[in-house]
Order: sequence, then C-alpha cells, then structure tokens
Amino acid sequence: MVNKNILTLLILIGLNYQMAGQQTAAYTSDLVDYQKALSLYNNQQYLAAQSLFYQVNKTANEEVLKSDCAYHIANCAVRLNQQNADRLVEDFVKDYPTSTKRNTAFVDVGDYYFENSKYAYARKWYDKVDEESLARNERDKFYFNNGYSAFATKQYSDAKKYLSRVENSQEYGSQSKYYIGFMAYEGDDYETANEYFDQVSDQERYREKLSYYQADLNFKLGNFEKAIELAKEQLPISDELEVSELNKIIGESYFNLEQYAEAIPYLLEYKGKRGRWSNTDFYLLGYAHYMQKDYEKSISEFNKIIDGNNGVAQNAYYHLGESYVHVDKKQQALNAFRNASQMDFDLKIQEDAWLNYAKISYEIGNPYQSVPQVLTGYLNKYPDTSYKEEIETLLIDSYITSKNYKEAIKLLEGKKSFENKVAYQKVSYYRGIELYNEGNYLEAETFFDKSLNEPRVVEYTARATFWKAETDYNLTNYDDALVGFKQFQQLSPSTSLKENANIDYNLAYTYFKQKNYRQSTQYFNQFIGNHKEDKVRLNDAYLRLGDGHFVSSDYQSAINAYNEAIKINEIESDYAFFQKAISAGYIGKSSTKISELEQFISDYPNSKLRDDAMYELGNSYVKVGETTKAIQMYDRLNSEYRMSSFVPKSLLRQGLVYYNNSDNERALNRFKKVAGDYPGSPEAVQAVSTARLIYVDMGRVNEYAAWVKTLDYVEVTDADLDNTTYEAAEKQYLENKTDRAITQFNGYLNNFPNGIHALQSHFYLAQLYFKKGLKQNASPHYKYLVDASQSEFTEEALSRLSQIYLEDKNWIDAIPVLKRLESEANFEQNIVFAQSNLMKANYELQNYQDAVGYAEKVLGQSKIDNRIKSDAKVIIARSAIQMGDEEKAKIAFEEVERIATGEQAAEALYYNAYFKNKEGNYEASNAKIQKLAKDYSTYKYYSAKGLIIMAKNFYALDDAFQATYILESVIENFKEFDDVVSEAKLELGKIKTEEAKRNSSIQTEEGN
Repeated sequence: MVNKNILTLLILIGLNYQMAGQQTAAYTSDLVDYQKALSLYNNQQYLAAQSLFYQVNKTANEEVLKSDCAYHIANCAVRLNQQNADRLVEDFVKDYPTSTKRNTAFVDVGDYYFENSKYAYARKWYDKVDEESLARNERDKFYFNNGYSAFATKQYSDAKKYLSRVENSQEYGSQSKYYIGFMAYEGDDYETANEYFDQVSDQERYREKLSYYQADLNFKLGNFEKAIELAKEQLPISDELEVSELNKIIGESYFNLEQYAEAIPYLLEYKGKRGRWSNTDFYLLGYAHYMQKDYEKSISEFNKIIDGNNGVAQNAYYHLGESYVHVDKKQQALNAFRNASQMDFDLKIQEDAWLNYAKISYEIGNPYQSVPQVLTGYLNKYPDTSYKEEIETLLIDSYITSKNYKEAIKLLEGKKSFENKVAYQKVSYYRGIELYNEGNYLEAETFFDKSLNEPRVVEYTARATFWKAETDYNLTNYDDALVGFKQFQQLSPSTSLKENANIDYNLAYTYFKQKNYRQSTQYFNQFIGNHKEDKVRLNDAYLRLGDGHFVSSDYQSAINAYNEAIKINEIESDYAFFQKAISAGYIGKSSTKISELEQFISDYPNSKLRDDAMYELGNSYVKVGETTKAIQMYDRLNSEYRMSSFVPKSLLRQGLVYYNNSDNERALNRFKKVAGDYPGSPEAVQAVSTARLIYVDMGRVNEYAAWVKTLDYVEVTDADLDNTTYEAAEKQYLENKTDRAITQFNGYLNNFPNGIHALQSHFYLAQLYFKKGLKQNASPHYKYLVDASQSEFTEEALSRLSQIYLEDKNWIDAIPVLKRLESEANFEQNIVFAQSNLMKANYELQNYQDAVGYAEKVLGQSKIDNRIKSDAKVIIARSAIQMGDEEKAKIAFEEVERIATGEQAAEALYYNAYFKNKEGNYEASNAKIQKLAKDYSTYKYYSAKGLIIMAKNFYALDDAFQATYILESVIENFKEFDDVVSEAKLELGKIKTEEAKRNSSIQTEEGN
C-alpha cells in the first residue's frame, strides 16, 4: 500500500509538469510570432509588423517580451507617421521604465527623423537621450546627428557643441569641420571659417561648395586677389545664382583694389538679391564709372540710390554732385550736394558738399531757401573756412542777384560793415521798385526812404530819389514829388541813368498837377525837343502841352499842340480834335468850332467825348442864333446818351432857349423835367430858379409854390442859411484844413440833408475821408452820389466806391458799380480801371466767361501799361485752365511771361513749365523752373509747385534720386502749402513703389 502523502506529492509534481509544458508551448508560440513581426519590421513592412507586435503583446506574459513589443509598436508608428506615434513612445518609456531599450528608443526615433530630414523632430528625441548610457561606438553617430540637426535648425550653439566632439572622428570629422566652418562664416568669424575650410579643402566632396565660400571669405578678409582667383575658378561650374554672387565678389574685389575698369563688367553681371540691387550695389558701379570719368554712366547709377542715410549714401550723393557738375547739370548737382551736406557720416565730405551747394546756389538760384540764407548758413557752420572771403563776396552780391529782396532785408538789418550797408542800400531800393510795380506805393516809399538813409553809392541814391518822387506823384503828393525830381537832377546830371531819359516829362506832369502851367509847358517843350522816338509819350506830351496852353487861355498855342498830337495819332486823337475845336471857339472862330465839332461827331462815333461834343455844338448853335439846330442837337444828345452827365445840362439849355424865345410852356416843361429827373443837381437848382421867374412873369405864383413843395431838396426860406453854411465848409476845404472841413460839411448835411449843396457836400466829404484812409467813412457818401441823378461827381464817385469794394474783396457789390463806371465814364483811365477790375471780380466769383470777356476788352484798349496787360493775360490764362482749355491757357501764359513782373511772372513760368512737362519736353520744363527759382524765389507757392513739376521731369528723365529728393524737400520745406505737400506725397509714393521693384534699399509704406 502506497503512502498517501507520497501519492499526493506525485500528483502535484505531475500537474506542475503538465502546466509547465503548456506554458512553454505558449511562450514558444509568442516568440515565433515576435520573430515574424521583427522580420517584417526589419524589412520595413511597418504596418504588418505593428499589427503582429500588437497580437504578441496581447498574449505574451513575459515582461521583457511585452516591453519589446511596445518598443517596436511605437517605432512602427513613428515610421508610419501615425498621429499617436509620439504618445506611443512616451507610453513605452513610462510603462517600462527599466527597459534596456528606453535610451535606444529615443535614439532610434531621433535617427529615423534625422534620416528623413525632419531635423526639428530629431532634435526633440535626441534631447531625451542619456549620452552616458550610449556605447562608445554609438556616441560619434549620435554627436554628429544631433549636431547636424541643430545646425539644420540654426541652433548654432548646440550644433557647434556636438559637432566639435567629432571634428577629429575618422567617419564624421570632415563633415563636422565643414559645418563648423560654415557656422563661423555665417557668424562673420571669417578667420575661424577659413581655418576649418582649409582643413577640408582637399576633399572632392566639399571642393565645389568651398570654392564659393572661400572666395567670399577671402574677399571679406581683404584678400582681394585671392578672392578673385578662387571666384574665377568657380564661375564655370556654378549655377545661375552662384554665378551672380561670384561676379559680385570679383567686381567688388577689383573695386577695392582700385582696378575700376576691371570691376565694371563683373559688377554689371550681378543680378541682385531676388532680382534687386541695394543702394551699395548702385554706389559701387556708379563710383567705378566716376573713376573712369564716365560721368553720364556714374550719374545713371548714383541717381538710383534712394532713401540712403549712411556713409555710403553720403559719399554717393557727393560724387553724384560732382558728376553732374562735369556734365554741366547744375540744378541736379545742387540737390545732390545739398543732400550730402545734410549728412554727417563723413565730416570732410559734408563740408565740401556744403561749399559746393552754396556756390551753385549763388550761381543758379535756390528753390528751397534764399541764396543769402544758404551762404550765411555755410559761414555760420564753418566760420574758419579758407573760403570765407570768397563766400562773403558772393553773399553781398547775392542780396541783389537773388531778387529775394524781402528776405535779404531781414538778413541785412543790423549788420554794420560797409559792404553790408552798400548791399542794404541796393536791396531796399530794389524792394521799393518791386512794391511800386505792384502798385503798393505807401510801402514802396518806406523802402526808398530806407535806401536813402544809407547813401553809400551815388547811383542808387539818385535812383531811389527819382522813384520816391514817382511814388509821391502817384500818391498825389505833388509838392514832395517836385522836390524829389529836382533833387534827382542834381544827383544825376549825366544821362547814364535810364531815369534821366524822361525827367523833363516827369517834371512837366508834376507842374501840370500843381496847376503851374507856365513851368509845365516849359518842361513839356523841353521833352518834345529831345524825344522824337518815343511816339506814345511824345503824343501824350503834346496833349498835355495843349492842355497847359488851353487852361492858360493861350488857345492858338493849344491848337498847334493838339494838331501835333493828331498827326502822331498814337493815343487820344479824339480828345485832341475835340480840344482843338473848343479852342477855336475861344479865339472867336465860331464857324470853325461848329464845323470841327460836326466833323468830330461824324469821325469819332465811339469816342467817349461825343456827348461833350454834341453839348458844345448845341451851345455853339445857340450862340450864333441857330436855335432850331441847337434844339435838334440837344434832343439827339438826350436820346443817344441818356446816362450822360450832359443830359441835365442839355435839358436846362433847351429850357433857356425856349425861355429866351418866350416859349414859356416848353421852357417850363424842360425845367420841370430837369428838376424832377435830377433832384439836387446844380442844374435842377437853376431850373427851379428860372422856372420861378417864368411863373412870376405869368402871374402863376401859387402854381409855382405848389410845384416847388413837391421838391424836397428845395427849401426856399432857408436858402441864405444853406448857402452860408456850405460856403463856410467849402472855405475850410479850399484851405486844406481837412479835419475842420469834415466837421463843417457833416454839420451842413445834418442841417440841410436835402440842401442846395448836398451833392457837393457829399462829394467833398467822401474825398476828404478817402484821402485820410478812412474809406469806410467815405463809402456812404460815394454811394449817395452814385445813387443820385447823373452829375459831374458821378464818375469819380463810381471809381472810388468800386475801389473801396474791391479792397474789401466785396466782389458782388463791386460789379454793378464797375459796370456803371465802364458805361458812364468820360476818362479813358476810368474805363480801363472798370474793365480790368470787372475781369478780376468775375474771375473771383468763378464767372470765367465774363472774366475772359472783360480781359479781352482791356487788351483792346490803346493805352494800357504792361502791368494791366499782364493782369488781363493772366485772367485769360487762369480762366482757360478752369474751363479746361489748356491750349488757350498755354498761349496766354507765354504772353504773360514776356511782359509780367513779380508774382504774375512767377505764375507764368510755373505754367509754362507745366505745359512743357505735359508735352514731354522735360529739359525745357526744368529750364523754366530753374529761372523761377533764380529770379522769383520770393513767391514760394509757385516755387514749391514748380519743384513738383521738376521732380516729375527728372523721373521721366530716369533720374530717380533727383525726383525723390526734390519731393522730400518740398514736403519738408513748404508745409504751409497743404495742397502742394499732399501732391508731393502722392508723387513720392508712386515713385518709391516703382523704384522698390529694382532697389531693395527702398522702404515703401507697404514695406518690402
């Protein structure tokens, strides 16, 4: 019998054996599957391998087998680029922290990414590797792979750290040295780069790449000849991009060796970065051409340098200026030197540029600031310059030549030297002339006085004396004018000054205005005896000579003078003919007077004196007893010239004729018409007075009394007081006691608002206020006269009232007054005044057609000066611009330029430049703007607008530097003109956008 315990033990042993057998079988099966999965993995069948690894992992009980499966599952996921790959690797590390494959997993994944050029991913896994756990033979590969990955991701510090560990490795050393060298090259450590590159230069695999880098390195190290040699060797075997860069290296190396001719062809072959050159690239080629004295080509490169603000740009702009000087383009040179002078990277270049800028400004003018300011600026910045004496000489002369007299006076005031005082005398004189030509007589006189206060040069003292006298004459200060003209004669006895030519004429006119007709005729005769060539002035002298004899009652001499004026027939022949006829009457030749007046009415149908002639002819008929003809002539006058001041006189004369012929009813009819239609006029007062006699004669006093009550200006009972009050005021006026006269005339009008002398009182008050400059006080009195019936005061009142409105720029009120003046005036100058201001007022109100119509009327006048002509031409031109008729504007502005002065000349030059730009005639357009800058820089608005045209011209001429520099200067220097600055900014933006396509240094608003 078997022991029970033994039996139990045997059973247990058998069971264990059976179980162990079963486990061994399962484990063997898992190993077989694992080996199959591993085989698939090694054959890069990652998806199948991964699936099998998953199956083994599920059934396996062995920890080691499971960890190996997890490792390979994660590796397969990495190689299959599955989204959960990183997580699977992380899970493997976390789940099997003691696995021997932990470090290997990091290396394997890093290597996989490395081999597939995903260096940023590789770096992520290499960073997890424990270097100390790596076998020695694994470390070199790890260091190189990790270092190269860092290099590829531009983590140069880590790259250098790992690559340096294998730079002596047999397998990885050459590659590591190459990349270390490249990193040194990129970091501008050219010595280190060269050292490493030299160590691998004998290896074929690097030779091609190294040739380019070593050429560049030698260039950067200053080994220019070596750089040229290496770059030329590389040229035949390089791609298009490298060829461009190698040409740049060769060209710049020759440039630095000062072999400019050799440099040029290579510099030209450089294609730029992404097809664009930089300012430095343009500078190198431009300077090379400059050193070859090929200035046109140097300009074409230098002027592409835009937005430059460094030493290279300053140097380029300086040499650009010199290049322009060599080809005689001084305006362009001025801008280039100005730009260089505004930079301080190289102080010697800055000073030389300043000097050139100052000298050229003196020579051709300066559109940005006055020439004296430029020269003074140079002397202030460089007080110890060796050119001090030369520049000071130019400075003194520039005050005159710049014609910017206003600015020059500011700079000269307070300067003590003799030369400066001489300049001050001249500049004050010229500023006075400038203001005189603009019609600003009061201010002109102050500058003539300033000039006379510095009597340094006799010529200018004499000329200032003359023009001060002319100014006094225009201000009706005839006594002062006479003194001035006499002083001028003493200062300038010779005929060298042009003012001497007509001094007799000026004196004659001044005496004439003083009513000193004896002296006036003497000087007119002297002028006539010496001046036969100036037909217009000679004609005028004969007219005034005739007038002088006429008012002196020497009528035969007057007739002789008027006959001479008629022979010349340049101006006012109708006036001479009329005066001759009147003079014949005064010497008793009534029939001659009548026949000449009849001829006058026939021969001068458009004369403003025709109504005068009709009135005089009617009177002459009365005088010789031909009353029927007289009545007919008066009727003709009243019909054809209803607005004439002679109509009330004519009606009064008709009434008197009827009265003298005892035709009382007709007489009363005429007298009542005068009294009713022309209330308050002297004719109306006389008509009432004569009508009174008729009513008394006819015994119809009550009828007279009833009629006279309807006339509010007749106060019969106060007539004596009215006359006495008026005469007292008039006496003060005649004695030039202005303030007393004003007080008494106002007193008269307060007491007799509709008095007998109301018209005269309003007229004298208006004139007195106007002369004192109290034009607002004068205005209502002139308006009273204008609104009253036609009188001898109407024309003057229309002229003065319109002048007041014009000065206040009250165009709307001015126009109807000017229209009346035009139609009613007897004096030619008043007609011209009316028409010239009607054109201006209509232009201001944008009535351009009417403005042009009046301008053409003005130009049709026979006796107008150039200032009025240029006003008319300017109005025509401006209106044509506004109406879009540029062809008409162009012709008009060309004519303005020939005759205008001051601001109008500046405007004409601007527009002429504008039209030439539109025609594509850019050089001629610039010539006009240069003249504008030199001669009319005072008028800054047109200077600024002209500069924009100049910028457009230069850009059209392929000079981008000039164009952009000028526009930037306009923006900086003319901020007071918003419209000009806006236009300049717009043009600058367009040009920079276009230029940025070829120049990488240009910054546009959109950026690069």
